Amino acid sequence: MTKSTTIGLDIAKQVFQVHGADKAGRAVLRRKLKRSEVVRFFSEQHSCLVGIEARGSAHYWARVIGGLGHTVRLMAPQFVKPYVKSQKNDTNDAEAICEAVTRPNMRFVPQKSAVLEDAESQLSGFGRELFQSLYEELAQMDEKDRRCRWPDSDRVPKPKSFPNEMLEPPTMAQLARPASLVSQGH
Repeated sequence: MTKSTTIGLDIAKQVFQVHGADKAGRAVLRRKLKRSEVVRFFSEQHSCLVGIEARGSAHYWARVIGGLGHTVRLMAPQFVKPYVKSQKNDTNDAEAICEAVTRPNMRFVPQKSAVLEDAESQLSGFGRELFQSLYEELAQMDEKDRRCRWPDSDRVPKPKSFPNEMLEPPTMAQLARPASLVSQGH
């Protein structure tokens, strides 16, 4: 079987539709996945380009699939619609997403972080912009702080002379987390 270089993923509440194409654009994969099967499916695939319509839980799935080594692109539904070849259904939508993500002039939606996505659900437009800029500043400060304190290591070394493990101090990004995330154990 030829491996997919591009995958279109039509997300839904319980059943997701996958359409894979090779380098020439030929369909090599059509499959329905239950929500619980998505991570396992993408972890078994070679790294490829994955297209998803930007709606509902798309940002969550983009983070999850991207974390497995794939390149994920989100597209607004109105830009995918012209690529639907016949009646609208999940199979045709997945094929249209797979086709649209390869287009050179496609406009993509930036992927949101989990913190930003949680905060946006309760903020005005100005509040979202302000939160995004503050979050980016804190992330930069956190990275600078880490590089200054431990330039040769990604983790703070733990001293051997203490009987109990010494905990790392919280990062700036951790300190800036919304209370709702902290109470959920994130």
